[in-house]
Amino acid sequence: MIAQFSIVPLGAGASVSSYVAKVIKIVDESGLPYRFHAMGTIVEGEWDQIMNLIKKCRDTLMNEVERVIIDIKIDDRKGTTGRIEQKIKSVEEKLGRSLKK
Repeated sequence: MIAQFSIVPLGAGASVSSYVAKVIKIVDESGLPYRFHAMGTIVEGEWDQIMNLIKKCRDTLMNEVERVIIDIKIDDRKGTTGRIEQKIKSVEEKLGRSLKK
């Protein structure tokens, strides 16, 4: 399955990049395939791996702030892996060109 998630710390001020950096460090250390983008992170793995990862990210931020908003979108498909890259390649093939990354 792949999941896109974002965690927004409330009351942290206008810039949240230091919190984002802490979350991305956790995601990177998880060893799961992921892609970070301007509005969140896409990660691939099994249900428990992804939910445990998001919980770890949440717990880390909750040590520093009083409240977080977590947005999660899940695409669960049986018997497939490497979907983060494959979904992009599929669209690029249909367009006949590479997309900006």
